[in-house]
Amino acid sequence: MPGHGLHAYAMTSLAIYAARRVALAVPLLLGMSVLVFALIRLVPGDPAVVILGYKATPEAIRALRESFHLDEPVIEQYLRWLGGVARGDFGLDFRQNEPIGQMIRERLPVTLELTLLATVCAAALGVPLGLLGGGRRGGPADRAALALGLVGISIPDFWLGIMLILLLSLGAGLLPSSGFVPLAESAGENLLHLALPAVTLALNRAAVLGRLTRAAVLDTVHRDYVSYARAKGLGERAILARHVLPNAAIPLVTVLGLQVGYMLGGAVVVEMIFALPGVGRMTLDAVLERNYPVVQSAVLTIGAMFLLVNLLTDILCGAVDPRVRRG
Repeated sequence: MPGHGLHAYAMTSLAIYAARRVALAVPLLLGMSVLVFALIRLVPGDPAVVILGYKATPEAIRALRESFHLDEPVIEQYLRWLGGVARGDFGLDFRQNEPIGQMIRERLPVTLELTLLATVCAAALGVPLGLLGGGRRGGPADRAALALGLVGISIPDFWLGIMLILLLSLGAGLLPSSGFVPLAESAGENLLHLALPAVTLALNRAAVLGRLTRAAVLDTVHRDYVSYARAKGLGERAILARHVLPNAAIPLVTVLGLQVGYMLGGAVVVEMIFALPGVGRMTLDAVLERNYPVVQSAVLTIGAMFLLVNLLTDILCGAVDPRVRRG
């Protein structure tokens, strides 16, 4: 029975912690909506002029502005848009006059799949690299891991994507340089088309994760319980797997959650380079067209997913380590 009481207390504490994090996310999301709405209107250019062209008559421009409520005060425009978002209605695209919610639903799976593959690649590259370097501090493996991490952090996504296209696609002909094949049509072709974009998006984040893993391992490897395990005769691999990595997991999970959010934002550039029909590319096209509703809704969607990932990360850390909940 005492064990049952402790378990119930832990679950209650975790539920309270999760509720606090959710309550904190609501004003953040609201503030994000204000920021997005205001910043897009600082971009020079009139959407009506961009749509109709510079030879359009003032009457046509005025009529178009009235039809999209662009002639109203900014506060009224924001409240109108926010009310629609609260009802699940993101409005209509200025260009195609299509429901923006449907456009996002069609393109969001591409961005999510790209982010998921990039996350797997980043973890598969970064964590072993950090373990290798932290477990053999000062050795050749550690120096190689540090050098690779420095290179990975220094290379911009757009440059890496272009180089991969030139070398592996146009040069060697190993992988497609652009386009997208849905997973439902062909799983193999889907992975082939997403291989280069996923690696491009993952390399910088893998370098960050590798350096953090190395730091966490170095912080843990000199603890008393690790020295005790080594005195018992356990091998270095077993010590890393059983004692070091589990105790270094909290900062790794936290940073990995942040990196997932950064990859959602970085998908804008990568999707443009590889011509992927995702939310990122749609957002960039909408910025160039001064398509206010699309930019607002797409950026808010990406921001909401960022907050959701970090919320789940915080809750997971709170479930693993009670000290996080108390903090």
